[in-house]
Amino acid sequence: MSSPSISRRAALQVGAAASLACFPTWRMWASDPHRKFKIGACDWSLGRMQDASALELARSLGIDGVQVTFGAVGVKYDLRRPEAQRAYREAGEKWNVAIASLGLLELNNKPFASDPEAEQWVVDCIDVMQQIGQRVVLVPFFAAADLRDKPDAQAEVIRRLKKVAPRAEKAGVILGFESWLNADDHLRILDAVGSPAVQVYYDVANMTERGYDIFKEIRQLGRDRICEVHAKENGFLLGKGKVDFVKVREALDDISWTGWLIIEGATEEGRTLEDCYRLNQAYLRSVFPT
Repeated sequence: MSSPSISRRAALQVGAAASLACFPTWRMWASDPHRKFKIGACDWSLGRMQDASALELARSLGIDGVQVTFGAVGVKYDLRRPEAQRAYREAGEKWNVAIASLGLLELNNKPFASDPEAEQWVVDCIDVMQQIGQRVVLVPFFAAADLRDKPDAQAEVIRRLKKVAPRAEKAGVILGFESWLNADDHLRILDAVGSPAVQVYYDVANMTERGYDIFKEIRQLGRDRICEVHAKENGFLLGKGKVDFVKVREALDDISWTGWLIIEGATEEGRTLEDCYRLNQAYLRSVFPT
């Protein structure tokens, strides 16, 4: 690795540490190095998208944190608004539940490669994350934003990421790139952008659905290229579907990766959402030391 890349990585780490140091202790335990893995859930999977009450629900389900939607402008829990930031902070302090990360789901409808508003959404999110001490945001490329077999769109995404990456680095923020692409394509894009502020957000169920060898891919991507992991199943509880989470744990251990495992989906017919998520978090804790 060249010396400029090392400098950028050092700057990112220092920026993240400085940012977190400015915020209340209810966020600090989320980065406790003694907690090897932490269990979170997406607010959209909990049925509480862009709603601070998701933190209270997470506490009742035994979940450590919530991936919060950075979404519609001007609504009650729009994190661009100081009142919404305060509401999340107060909910976190009351229920001792962290904001694990943010999610820019609207970019599935406003493709980063083409929509004129998408880049501003990312910039706004980076600025808000710096204000509230957050480190990771999911930047998705699904639905209208799908990049498969679209070399021109991929090239434009690289160009735009190179434009916003310095801002993310300065803020101590990681843009978590999630798509249907395989590890080779993800690495090619990350290498072209050339910033530690752009990493892969790895979804084990999506990649399994595409037929990829997820255990090989995790090892191929490596510790420094995976920012968070979606622990997901479609139509099954975790541990009862297609994904072998024991082998996922082995692959993550092989690359010395630790961090947030964010539950997405993973419900089954005949059970309430609450029952499913209590069982899901308990299963993950049986496999991953928390």
